[in-house]
Amino acid sequence: MRQEMSGVLERLAAVVESRKGGDSGNSYVARLLSQGEDAILKKIGEEATETVMAGKDGERRKIVAETADLWFHCLIMLAHYGLSPADVLAELSRREGISGIDEKAARRQDGRKNPERR
Repeated sequence: MRQEMSGVLERLAAVVESRKGGDSGNSYVARLLSQGEDAILKKIGEEATETVMAGKDGERRKIVAETADLWFHCLIMLAHYGLSPADVLAELSRREGISGIDEKAARRQDGRKNPERR
């Protein structure tokens, strides 16, 4: 399942990447990317809010649909910053088996409270 999941994310990321610099009249992704960081982050905020609301409603179909929207827009953000799902999966893999409490403490000690911007 993990390979299938990462494969779907990588294929979607490739589509997003292929839309960079594309015709914003024909591509939602190209349009959002052309609008820049603020528009992308605003859209992620909207999708995150909708995901939370779906969770509060407890309707599984809505939770899945809104999470898919959120993940898709996160892929757009990753592409904007020159990142990919592989970067996120590598970080999740690094954290695997580490206590969440220990991980947060390590981030504070390393000064990683706010991720480095590139």
